[in-house]
Amino acid sequence: MTIAIDFDGTIVTHEYPKIGEEIPFATDTLRTLIKEHHKLILWSVREGQLLQDAIDWCHERGVDFYAVNKDYPEEKQEWNNHFSRKIKADIWIDDRNLGGLPDWGQIYHMIHDNLTWSDLLKEARNQSRLANYEAPKKKHWWQT
Repeated sequence: MTIAIDFDGTIVTHEYPKIGEEIPFATDTLRTLIKEHHKLILWSVREGQLLQDAIDWCHERGVDFYAVNKDYPEEKQEWNNHFSRKIKADIWIDDRNLGGLPDWGQIYHMIHDNLTWSDLLKEARNQSRLANYEAPKKKHWWQT
């Protein structure tokens, strides 16, 4: 899959223009997705040196993106008279998602197992029911 990922508030805590602290398991998950042959696109409002700082920060942690703010690495605005910053991706990961940003374990689970938010909610409800389930007490032959 092609996956567009925001930087500030998604990979790191939101402290723009500074780079915040890594959100737990963000780079671990991104490295795993790369190993599983997903195409990751860094999709950020950052430009110029601020964007390069984010790219370098990720690279230092073993995360190298397929493309940055474009659909493929070789894409150039002057080659495409229909150029748009709107990325063509299968999935977008952003802290401004409706419902907020899931934790990176849930994000990986959703991508790896092809699940939706609805699937995760059903799974959580079922686990909650199982946790609260009490087996009926066994009756002996002399009890009614």
